[in-house]
Amino acid sequence: MADRPKEIRILGLHGMGTSAHIFKTQTVALRSKLPLHYTFQFIDAPFHCAPAPGTDILFESGHYAWWTHQTVNGIRGAHQFLEEYISSHGPFDILMGFSQGCSLIGSYLLYHARETPDQPLPFKAAVFICGGMPFRALEDLGVTIPDRAKAINDLTSKLMSQKAGALVDLAAHLDRIRPGVGLWDNLEGLLHNPDRMPDKSDVFGLDFTAMPPDLRIGIPTAHIFGAKDPRWPASLQLAHFCDDRRLYDHRGGHDIPRSTEVSVKIAGLIEELGRGIQN
Repeated sequence: MADRPKEIRILGLHGMGTSAHIFKTQTVALRSKLPLHYTFQFIDAPFHCAPAPGTDILFESGHYAWWTHQTVNGIRGAHQFLEEYISSHGPFDILMGFSQGCSLIGSYLLYHARETPDQPLPFKAAVFICGGMPFRALEDLGVTIPDRAKAINDLTSKLMSQKAGALVDLAAHLDRIRPGVGLWDNLEGLLHNPDRMPDKSDVFGLDFTAMPPDLRIGIPTAHIFGAKDPRWPASLQLAHFCDDRRLYDHRGGHDIPRSTEVSVKIAGLIEELGRGIQN
């Protein structure tokens, strides 16, 4: 009898204003494409907050955030919460985040690289879905954020808020949704060309040729983002901190499309990470 595959345990960290239940629901399609020895656990962040646009209409769930204000104390507090959870409920092989959940994982990894590089990480790989690196953490780690990078961050955040307002309206008036028209279509003012990767010397204002050499993420990572996501630049900035990265543009927005094609691709990336950490 062949040996049973070793269990790959994955911890899911949701985005701001959602919950463990919502993230679990958002990932049903991709999780269904994985072998049974890939198991998932989802947890709620520690702070209550306003719901992400439309989620209070679509989901009966609490709404939580890893931090309610992007401060160093808030980010470091979230790191401590994560470490304590993993210590009590782990071990976990892979951490998978969406949006703010990615910011938590990414910033945790950079602080670990700077402060405790000789200590083993409490996980072996990471999946980032539509996420970025919080600038406040980078500044605390000694990175100077150019004005251009700050301007791009502010503009993409504003575009995201504008689109979120439109999605709230659609969620409240489902009769306005038209067949063949995606929820993220017709968004004007995007600051990126999804068919062209930025040069590492100018990743939307950040120069990775001049980044402190110790601020690197060495574990295997997968980065999933959408061509129509206003926050696409932030996803590429996060990816450039990672040495062993895999990139996939699902061509949608700030979400996780549930089509078979996208689900199979994301599941394949997770399996690639799983095989790598088992070898």
